[in-house]
Amino acid sequence: MIKDDCIFCKLANGVFPTNKIYEDEDFTVILDAAPANKGHALILPKQHYTNLFEIDDEVSSKVMPLAKKVATALKEELGCDGINVVQNNGTSAGQTVFHFHVHIIPRYDSDNFDIGWPQGEPDSAEQAELAEKLAARL
Repeated sequence: MIKDDCIFCKLANGVFPTNKIYEDEDFTVILDAAPANKGHALILPKQHYTNLFEIDDEVSSKVMPLAKKVATALKEELGCDGINVVQNNGTSAGQTVFHFHVHIIPRYDSDNFDIGWPQGEPDSAEQAELAEKLAARL
Protein backbone atom coordinates (compact mmCIF):
# COMPACT_ATOMS: atom_id res chain seq x y z
CA MET A 1 0.00 0.00 0.00
CA ILE A 2 1.13 3.53 -0.77
CA LYS A 3 -0.49 6.35 1.21
CA ASP A 4 -1.45 9.41 -0.82
CA ASP A 5 -0.76 11.76 2.09
CA CYS A 6 2.67 10.32 3.03
CA ILE A 7 5.69 12.36 1.95
CA PHE A 8 8.04 9.38 2.28
CA CYS A 9 5.77 7.22 0.10
CA LYS A 10 6.02 9.95 -2.51
CA LEU A 11 9.80 10.28 -2.18
CA ALA A 12 10.33 6.50 -2.28
CA ASN A 13 8.18 6.12 -5.39
CA GLY A 14 9.58 8.99 -7.45
CA VAL A 15 6.67 11.43 -7.15
CA PHE A 16 9.07 14.14 -6.01
CA PRO A 17 12.70 14.51 -7.10
CA THR A 18 15.37 13.30 -4.67
CA ASN A 19 19.08 12.69 -4.54
CA LYS A 20 18.58 8.95 -4.97
CA ILE A 21 21.61 6.75 -4.39
CA TYR A 22 20.00 3.29 -4.62
CA GLU A 23 16.77 1.62 -5.68
CA ASP A 24 15.42 -1.92 -5.86
CA GLU A 25 11.94 -3.44 -5.89
CA ASP A 26 11.39 -2.81 -2.15
CA PHE A 27 13.42 0.29 -1.25
CA THR A 28 14.67 3.65 -2.38
CA VAL A 29 17.68 5.15 -0.61
CA ILE A 30 18.06 8.92 -0.78
CA LEU A 31 20.32 11.56 0.72
CA ASP A 32 18.49 13.31 3.56
CA ALA A 33 17.28 16.82 2.64
CA ALA A 34 18.28 18.07 6.11
CA PRO A 35 21.39 15.99 6.87
CA ALA A 36 23.04 15.62 10.25
CA ASN A 37 26.33 15.18 8.35
CA LYS A 38 27.39 15.03 4.72
CA GLY A 39 26.16 11.74 3.25
CA HIS A 40 23.28 11.24 5.73
CA ALA A 41 21.03 8.79 3.89
CA LEU A 42 17.50 7.45 4.39
CA ILE A 43 16.36 3.93 3.55
CA LEU A 44 12.70 4.19 2.53
CA PRO A 45 10.45 1.21 1.81
CA LYS A 46 8.34 1.81 -1.28
CA GLN A 47 5.28 0.44 0.50
CA HIS A 48 3.85 2.29 3.48
CA TYR A 49 4.53 0.94 6.94
CA THR A 50 4.04 3.37 9.81
CA ASN A 51 6.79 1.89 11.98
CA LEU A 52 8.74 -1.23 12.95
CA PHE A 53 5.62 -2.84 14.41
CA GLU A 54 3.83 -2.75 11.04
CA ILE A 55 6.58 -3.57 8.55
CA ASP A 56 6.26 -6.90 6.78
CA ASP A 57 8.77 -9.49 8.05
CA GLU A 58 10.02 -10.26 4.53
CA VAL A 59 10.70 -6.59 3.84
CA SER A 60 12.23 -5.98 7.26
CA SER A 61 14.65 -8.87 6.74
CA LYS A 62 16.19 -6.90 3.89
CA VAL A 63 16.79 -3.69 5.85
CA MET A 64 20.04 -4.49 7.68
CA PRO A 65 21.82 -5.97 4.65
CA LEU A 66 20.88 -2.80 2.74
CA ALA A 67 22.00 -0.61 5.67
CA LYS A 68 25.36 -2.40 5.60
CA LYS A 69 25.66 -1.84 1.85
CA VAL A 70 24.87 1.88 2.16
CA ALA A 71 27.13 2.33 5.20
CA THR A 72 30.01 0.63 3.41
CA ALA A 73 29.63 2.89 0.36
CA LEU A 74 29.49 5.99 2.59
CA LYS A 75 32.57 4.93 4.56
CA GLU A 76 34.52 4.20 1.37
CA GLU A 77 33.46 7.43 -0.35
CA LEU A 78 33.66 9.85 2.59
CA GLY A 79 36.30 8.26 4.79
CA CYS A 80 34.11 8.79 7.85
CA ASP A 81 35.25 7.48 11.23
CA GLY A 82 31.98 5.72 12.04
CA ILE A 83 28.33 5.27 11.10
CA ASN A 84 25.10 5.58 13.08
CA VAL A 85 22.19 3.39 11.97
CA VAL A 86 19.07 4.93 13.53
CA GLN A 87 15.45 3.84 13.35
CA ASN A 88 12.82 5.62 15.52
CA ASN A 89 9.33 4.33 16.40
CA GLY A 90 6.75 6.66 17.91
CA THR A 91 6.84 10.30 18.89
CA SER A 92 8.47 9.60 22.25
CA ALA A 93 11.34 7.87 20.41
CA GLY A 94 11.89 10.80 18.05
CA GLN A 95 9.86 9.64 15.04
CA THR A 96 8.61 12.70 13.13
CA VAL A 97 7.61 11.11 9.81
CA PHE A 98 5.30 8.16 10.29
CA HIS A 99 6.63 5.99 7.48
CA PHE A 100 9.19 3.38 8.53
CA HIS A 101 12.67 4.55 7.57
CA VAL A 102 16.28 4.06 8.59
CA HIS A 103 18.87 6.82 8.91
CA ILE A 104 22.45 6.01 7.90
CA ILE A 105 24.57 8.84 9.31
CA PRO A 106 28.30 9.18 8.64
CA ARG A 107 30.15 10.21 11.79
CA TYR A 108 33.48 11.90 12.35
CA ASP A 109 35.61 12.14 15.47
CA SER A 110 35.40 15.93 15.13
CA ASP A 111 31.66 16.35 14.35
CA ASN A 112 30.76 17.35 17.93
CA PHE A 113 27.29 15.87 18.16
CA ASP A 114 26.05 12.86 20.01
CA ILE A 115 23.30 10.33 19.58
CA GLY A 116 23.09 8.89 23.03
CA TRP A 117 21.31 8.59 26.34
CA PRO A 118 22.27 8.53 29.99
CA GLN A 119 23.13 5.04 31.16
CA GLY A 120 20.97 3.85 34.03
CA GLU A 121 21.78 1.56 36.92
CA PRO A 122 19.04 -1.08 36.88
CA ASP A 123 18.10 -3.22 39.84
CA SER A 124 19.48 -6.70 39.15
CA ALA A 125 16.37 -8.47 40.48
CA GLU A 126 14.10 -6.33 38.28
CA GLN A 127 16.35 -7.03 35.28
CA ALA A 128 16.18 -10.80 35.91
CA GLU A 129 12.39 -10.68 36.27
CA LEU A 130 11.99 -8.63 33.11
CA ALA A 131 14.34 -10.93 31.18
CA GLU A 132 12.24 -13.92 32.20
CA LYS A 133 8.99 -12.24 31.13
CA LEU A 134 10.41 -11.13 27.80
CA ALA A 135 11.95 -14.52 27.08
CA ALA A 136 8.50 -16.06 27.54
CA ARG A 137 7.09 -13.69 24.89
CA LEU A 138 9.85 -14.45 22.41
